[in-house]
Amino acid sequence: MRRLPQTCGRVVSGLLALLLASAVALLVSAQPAAAHGTLASSTPASGATVGEPLTSVRLSFTEKVAANAYFTITAPGGTRVDNGWSYGEPKPLEKPVREYFLVDGKFEPREYTTGFPAVVTVAHLPAKGQYSVSYLSLASDGDPVRGTLTFRYNGRTTAAPQGWNPPSTQPDPALVAAAEQHNTSGGASAVPTTAADPVAVATAPASESTEESGPGALAWAGWAAAVAAAVAVAGFVGWRRRSASAGKPAGRGRTSSATSGRRGGGARSPNKAGGGKPGGGSASGGKAGGGKAGVVAQAAGDKRRPTSVPAARRGDPVVSARTGVAVEPTPTGQGAEALATTDGDPTVGSEPRPDTDLAAVTPGSRLSNTHLALLVGGLVAALLAGFGLARLGVASDSPAASGGRQPAGAAPASGQAMSATDGHQHPAGTGPHTHRGDGATGETLATGTMVSAGGYTLQPLERSQPPGVRTDYRFRIVGTDRQPATRFAVVHDKPLHLIVVGRDLSGYQHLHPTMASDGTWSVPLTLARPGGYRVYADFSVTAANGTQLPLVLGVDHTVPGAHAPTALPPAQAQTTAGPYAVSMNGTPTVGVTAPMHFQVSAGPTTPAQLEPYLGAYGHLVVVREGDLGYVHVHPEPELVDGSVKFWLTAPSSGRFRAFFDFQIAGTVHTAEFTINVP
Repeated sequence: MRRLPQTCGRVVSGLLALLLASAVALLVSAQPAAAHGTLASSTPASGATVGEPLTSVRLSFTEKVAANAYFTITAPGGTRVDNGWSYGEPKPLEKPVREYFLVDGKFEPREYTTGFPAVVTVAHLPAKGQYSVSYLSLASDGDPVRGTLTFRYNGRTTAAPQGWNPPSTQPDPALVAAAEQHNTSGGASAVPTTAADPVAVATAPASESTEESGPGALAWAGWAAAVAAAVAVAGFVGWRRRSASAGKPAGRGRTSSATSGRRGGGARSPNKAGGGKPGGGSASGGKAGGGKAGVVAQAAGDKRRPTSVPAARRGDPVVSARTGVAVEPTPTGQGAEALATTDGDPTVGSEPRPDTDLAAVTPGSRLSNTHLALLVGGLVAALLAGFGLARLGVASDSPAASGGRQPAGAAPASGQAMSATDGHQHPAGTGPHTHRGDGATGETLATGTMVSAGGYTLQPLERSQPPGVRTDYRFRIVGTDRQPATRFAVVHDKPLHLIVVGRDLSGYQHLHPTMASDGTWSVPLTLARPGGYRVYADFSVTAANGTQLPLVLGVDHTVPGAHAPTALPPAQAQTTAGPYAVSMNGTPTVGVTAPMHFQVSAGPTTPAQLEPYLGAYGHLVVVREGDLGYVHVHPEPELVDGSVKFWLTAPSSGRFRAFFDFQIAGTVHTAEFTINVP
């Protein structure tokens, strides 16, 4: 194998060092973002039961909330009962709260003992049941501070003030824009120093594995990999230098190309034992006293230069002066045997130049530039693997990733609502369950407006069908390798949910296709009316490493013919679905998680007996007029005061069509509502 010239080898080594340094820098920068100014406590506490009438809800934060902060209080029926808010006097917290700040690449804890209250006035208490409190503010560091909590009231009802009307205000658009710019949807990232505190609904960064701050066990593993790589490379470089010094005779920098490891100060005899000058010693390669040696090195004091063969360049085959046979040099310490001639020719062989690769010619040196590349490459790979583990461990449960929510498997914080920013939104008690989809912030909170996202593409096999004809709709989910994906996670009892709706927001269908072994999905589809439709594939694909990537992809579908668009019905709080009356109560709010209640009745005073459908008591799909942006919302796991309760974060102002699926006596019904978000 030809060896790299020294200059080239230095370039390769430099590039590898640069790669290693870049990996270390990447690891250092892989830290989760910390949020500040978070909710420390509340009165009533989250999840508490209140027996006496109250006139306000007190929310204490670790710093003063923004002047344009937004607060709502919602009664059990979905009606808002808040009546403005004001700053309260700062007071000591019952339990100190710890927040984390990124200082020099490391999280440093900071404890807060003072709470800065925002006092939200309660206009009246119209009913017993669960009340919901939502808040949105901006911390001093620019991070959004938002979340929800609930408490239960079982006292007497109180009357509303004379002339008072439930508020319908929306948050300041500047506040929403600033909050959405950070692409987060959770509550706080502060933790009380006492783990038993039921009030603080946030958690510490997942990187905190002990009471000490820092990036946590997995992140420290990445750091350890970086340190180990640096130490190993430094040790190897030092070892190479020692090897070079050991194999280089004193004087003019000449280097022996083939010895057995013995060194002498005088000139060596070409071949015969005892023929050299005193102290010279023969070049090993032949037997002592009479063995043959095809190559002998000049001693340090020898001024002669070999004339039979030019000095060997690094990586060039060594050529016998007599036979002209090229012999590939070896780095295995067997250089004398490899370079020796087979006919006993005593002619002096090639002499290495001062720039000769010491790894190739120095006795005892075992590593060439190729080995160096493999060594450093392996170390970099190990470093990046450690970084990947650290990134997963830190990012998956970090405040930025989970919005301050609890890690998977932890008991849910009572009343802590959750919403994702990708078209999927989930209630309290479901644990971390976010979906990235193709949405990001602001106007793109709703998904399904793109055919590709996350490296996957919705590829329909048919783009149109005749009206009123039952047709198999077929499609594939294709990855970046242009191969159909076949590994999908079961979410809400199905591996994939297919939603179809007309561009005029009519003709809604919720279907569940089946997948063939080649990754082709199919489902019978009938579309009665001509016109344009949007087809949404709602799924979670499973990667080779077992991680799940939830996505919502959308594509257009056409039914040829004369199209007569259906006008969007006006917004109203009641509708019918089959024989059932359905009411919707709540105030959808841009950028704020707001409760929405759906009540199903079999008669004027008879509540319907709802059954679980797809793992829940109902499902809510909300589609925006115009771009057909899609939001899929899931409810609380249990009925709340006899209603199905959702936590909805409106992605923008505008008109929406809401489709509420529920099941009674084995039959699925859909109630449809128009929602106006100012």
